[in-house]
Amino acid sequence: MARTLRFREALREAMIEEMDRDERVFLMGEEVGHYQGAYKVSEGMLDRFGDKRVVDTPIAESGFAGIGVGAAMVGLRPIIEFMTWNFSAVAFDQILNNAAKVRQMSGGQFECPIVFRGPNASARQVGSQHSHAMEHFYATVPGLKVVAPAFPADAKGLLKTAIRDDNPVLVMESETLYAVKGDVPDGEHLVELGRAHVVRPGRDVTLVAYSRMTHVALEAATDLEKEGVSAEVVDLRSLRPLDEGTIVASVERTHRLVVVHEGWPYGGVGAEIADRVQRLAFDALDAPILRVTTLDVPMPYSAKLEQACMPQRDRVIDAVRRTLARGTN
Repeated sequence: MARTLRFREALREAMIEEMDRDERVFLMGEEVGHYQGAYKVSEGMLDRFGDKRVVDTPIAESGFAGIGVGAAMVGLRPIIEFMTWNFSAVAFDQILNNAAKVRQMSGGQFECPIVFRGPNASARQVGSQHSHAMEHFYATVPGLKVVAPAFPADAKGLLKTAIRDDNPVLVMESETLYAVKGDVPDGEHLVELGRAHVVRPGRDVTLVAYSRMTHVALEAATDLEKEGVSAEVVDLRSLRPLDEGTIVASVERTHRLVVVHEGWPYGGVGAEIADRVQRLAFDALDAPILRVTTLDVPMPYSAKLEQACMPQRDRVIDAVRRTLARGTN
């Protein structure tokens, strides 16, 4: 059986279940308690667990990220919420030089079972300093795991798995998806890290995406079907570890690949996937791999310019037409 939950409700359910299951798990971040969460993800959790396990912090990301790392090293299992992943830049040293490296640098004497989570990438007219897609920065770092769910069921399952992992896991949530509804299975629901999901089968081209861009890819696939083009959509779910097997298998079926993501093009997730596919499935490709990304500029504030910068359905469709040699470019 399944229930229909909003994305934020699925995340909340995951945290509540894991906090009920393991008294070492606690939530800490800006406005997570008395304000009920900046995006109401933690609504009701302060009343349920008290202020020792749902901890409001000052606006001091480096400070509370560092407290979380220390708590993880001595046996607790913190969930650290950033109000937005853009603000994690202030705490980058704690994540890069402490969370990611403490196991290796201690020769395995310390583990760091910590989850960092919060909204990532663009919202709606929040300006360039609040619109970064941060996932590729962190996915380059050995010692970190990075996931980016697109649907409520995966949001719950990935977060629960992340909380139980003995390594640092970063959960990137799109602010624009918090109200999205979807079916979530009853009972225990875990999603393995590093396992992509083919959310729409197809035969002519593979669209690889994650987080909000999975929905954009699905919209494009629906429109392409009207043109007689069958697009397969692969939702990565996990960026590190990356399920290259599912990607390669899809390309071997369709012989074409378009990667859609909200980050910048230079050195992004799309570039990593293109490199792996051209090495592992070169003979299966009938056309160059194309990428649809946010434009290589700081995000404008203007609503129209913002939409022009971000990957949209029409840009995905144009890329598919080009890879099928049906476009004009």
